[in-house]
Amino acid sequence: MDKQQVIFTDLGILDYKTAWDYQENLLQENVTIKSQARNTSPAVLPIDLPTKHHLLLCEHTPVYTLGKSGNVANVLLSDSEMKQNGIEFFRTNRGGDITFHGLQQLVGYPIMDLEKFYTDIGKYLRNIEEAVILTIADYGIVGERSKGETGVWINPDMTGKERKICAIGVRCSRWVTMHGFALNVNTDLSYFNNIIPCGIQNKQVTSIEKELGRKIDLNELKEKFKLNFAKVFEVEFI
Repeated sequence: MDKQQVIFTDLGILDYKTAWDYQENLLQENVTIKSQARNTSPAVLPIDLPTKHHLLLCEHTPVYTLGKSGNVANVLLSDSEMKQNGIEFFRTNRGGDITFHGLQQLVGYPIMDLEKFYTDIGKYLRNIEEAVILTIADYGIVGERSKGETGVWINPDMTGKERKICAIGVRCSRWVTMHGFALNVNTDLSYFNNIIPCGIQNKQVTSIEKELGRKIDLNELKEKFKLNFAKVFEVEFI
């Protein structure tokens, strides 16, 4: 069986709203295809629809984003303080709570039609985690899952030493996904001091740079992530 093809786009550095709008457009294109097929050819199988998969990678200018069920009290700065510090803020339609996006952080947005894979959001989230776990393993870092907490962690079961290296929050409409993950690479972690990351008290945030004590090449990491994403999801990039 041929592998599903995923269109890869490196968006470089851009603001959050531009990336969000781009994702929404890609999602709506797929949702429209599925809606029209349901109305005109209800017998057609999801696997046969011309929906398209995308993987967008980027870095964002400094921004805090709050998930749809998040608590704004987890933002510890006022609007004026964020403005003074050049940080944007958005309430989003993804899952999860508050997080930070900034330079030298790898942000990934898979726009996937899950009906061509499996209709299981939990499995999808675990697969994103797995792609990240494999990627940081390429740098000698052991990433793990923390029970009941989406994302990738280091030492999640060692009280006082738990630290999150990758946050994940997604949206799904008609089994088409958007939003995604944020992996701290050479990220300025001081921005996390102004929020309660993911709404989780008393747990640290870390980065690949902090764990290794050196900066790494973000472009190199992107290539490693692409390979691991393709392996986990059993896809090929075009």
